[in-house]
Amino acid sequence: MGRADLHVHSDLGDGLSSIEEILDAAERAGLDAIALTDHDDIRGAFALRELAARRASPVSVIPGVEVTTRSGHLLALWIEDEVPMFCSLVEAVSRIHKAGGIAIAPHPLSYLTFSIGEGALRQLAAYGDDARMVDAIEVRNPSYAGRVRASRALWLNTHALRIAATGSSDAHHAALVGTCWTDFPGSTAEELRTALQEKATRADGRSWTLREHLDGAAKQQWRSMVRDPVKRARRRMARSGGMSKKKKS
Repeated sequence: MGRADLHVHSDLGDGLSSIEEILDAAERAGLDAIALTDHDDIRGAFALRELAARRASPVSVIPGVEVTTRSGHLLALWIEDEVPMFCSLVEAVSRIHKAGGIAIAPHPLSYLTFSIGEGALRQLAAYGDDARMVDAIEVRNPSYAGRVRASRALWLNTHALRIAATGSSDAHHAALVGTCWTDFPGSTAEELRTALQEKATRADGRSWTLREHLDGAAKQQWRSMVRDPVKRARRRMARSGGMSKKKKS
């Protein structure tokens, strides 16, 4: 069985570790694949993929981003461009699929972080349209925020959604990479993608200790709640302004 961590953050976003430290940690953890998913910014994922290629790392890097939708955070994997912030959940999922990507609901139902709720997930399922449905749900996340509604999320998936289940560390510093993971048949990124599509994955891992939660928590929360939202908003405004100038010319 292969092992993948599909939800990791770097210091290019609101994380505390460099891409070099993250790749080192992934290799030490024996991961076969990893997805770097900084908030609304895909540049770190590209940089990590390039680093892994230069190093001939045994860890496959899946490009990804954690998208801020109006309904909560959403992981977009196997994409090559960002999904706009603050679009509706169904629009974000549709955009990810049109780009050939996989959409995963991280830390679902949690009231301790910005998460997609049960009603929104049930609404997606009610459409009866794979193009508008998330492909997987993160049922194992080692943080307090990720665990607070994990039992309900697992029940919801078992009895209503019936989509692939994933486990991910949601690590914001390298020491926690691989503390939760997704088991899948095979060892390559493409085999992982197939397993997600065929609902053949399994979530595994452990919970963080209190010490692991507290290490770097204040600095990370400052980045997550103050510095990074401002930085992302400025970047979006700059990109929008550049696109407007191109249209006028």
